[in-house]
Amino acid sequence: MITVANIALALVSLAALLVVVRLALGPAALDRVVALDALVTLIVVGAVLGTLARSDTTTGYVLVVLSLLGFVGSIASARLIERREDMR
Repeated sequence: MITVANIALALVSLAALLVVVRLALGPAALDRVVALDALVTLIVVGAVLGTLARSDTTTGYVLVVLSLLGFVGSIASARLIERREDMR
């Protein structure tokens, strides 16, 4: 089981690297917001895989809070960009 978790963690790390490239090169603010939301999601997935590999369940509450903060941050960023587009 640990081997599968390590392979999945390597794939998630590769995806995170690609998302960071999109975050740096994104032509618009909305692209950067989507990339940041995807990065938070990949961080949560990586933490879940690490928890699975260690068979430790004590980080569950932290992962729920991090997921909630990522969701609220995405909503707030989308509203900010929407207001900025309406002002033009």
